[in-house]
Amino acid sequence: MSIGEFELIRRYFVRDKITVPGHPSVGTPQVTLGIGDDAALLEVPEGERLVVTTDTLVAGRHFLPNADPGDIAWKALAVNLSDLAAMSATPLAVTLNLTLPEADESWLAAFSTGFWNLADIYELPLVGGDTTRGPLSVTITAMGSVEQRYALRRSTAQIGDVICATGTLGDAGAGLALALYAFKQASLPLASDATAAALADEALLNLSDDHQDYLLDRLNRPSPRINSGVGVRGFASAGMDISDGLLQDLGHLLAASGVGAELEIDNLPLSDALKAYARTSLKAHAQARDWALSAGDDYELLLTIPPDKWQQLDNTPAIKSKLTAIGKVTKTLGLRLTKQGKAWEHEGLAGYQHF
Repeated sequence: MSIGEFELIRRYFVRDKITVPGHPSVGTPQVTLGIGDDAALLEVPEGERLVVTTDTLVAGRHFLPNADPGDIAWKALAVNLSDLAAMSATPLAVTLNLTLPEADESWLAAFSTGFWNLADIYELPLVGGDTTRGPLSVTITAMGSVEQRYALRRSTAQIGDVICATGTLGDAGAGLALALYAFKQASLPLASDATAAALADEALLNLSDDHQDYLLDRLNRPSPRINSGVGVRGFASAGMDISDGLLQDLGHLLAASGVGAELEIDNLPLSDALKAYARTSLKAHAQARDWALSAGDDYELLLTIPPDKWQQLDNTPAIKSKLTAIGKVTKTLGLRLTKQGKAWEHEGLAGYQHF
């Protein structure tokens, strides 16, 4: 069933004190004027700078055509919040632009539920956007704030810094392999740009249901590392999020900072699910490693921290326990991979390419 544009917005994306009593996104201090006018009015906390980011997710390129609407909404919001986390910013508000082939109410109900499930975690208000008819795509603009002295950049890594990552890497690559396998089994047409991605092998398909569900959830509903991004204020010298693959994203950070790095592949943080897969064979071990290095879509944080600050983090175990040291920044330009301290050559590994 299809509904009109303004009813669509009112029913699924407007929250007020009448329809949602006590909802955290209603009357928040940072929003002095929300949805209903030509633009929103926001208050940035005193002494802080506004941080703005935007991302678009397109059907067939960023998610499969049969993807769950709630997962699409969650991920569209999560990838933007991940950018704020990478800048050490606290989220303030978001806008949503939604292009739909048709205004299907059941699809919209699932989509809005997924959106609010994540937005509510951060008491994040939706303050505007647009809806239009066309091929399915979702564009979110997220706004946050941070004191300028704490704002992380890609261009400020220092020689000798410890390179670390939050969470685990490679999970989304394995999740994509599982999702593509299910898509192929359903005899659905596969987008041309997805055919190069690895389909799930027997060992991956034989993982426990819990492990498979975990990997798919990491693909479909990544967790933006807001708390970690805020937690490393005053410790990290540079940062970005890992969206297009560790090797590619680290390369961007090194180029921006004018430095090089050594990366120890045996230190790559892997989840229990990916470790279980890696233990099945040498081939699976190599595939798990390659996903961690290049698959992307994990939306973890890539940070550089001066050695003395890294040691100071020992006194803040709640933060340090979420970080894994994977390398160090060097004066010699370029990225060198090591295995147990010895040079390790890699070929054919590249991150996600949009064109």
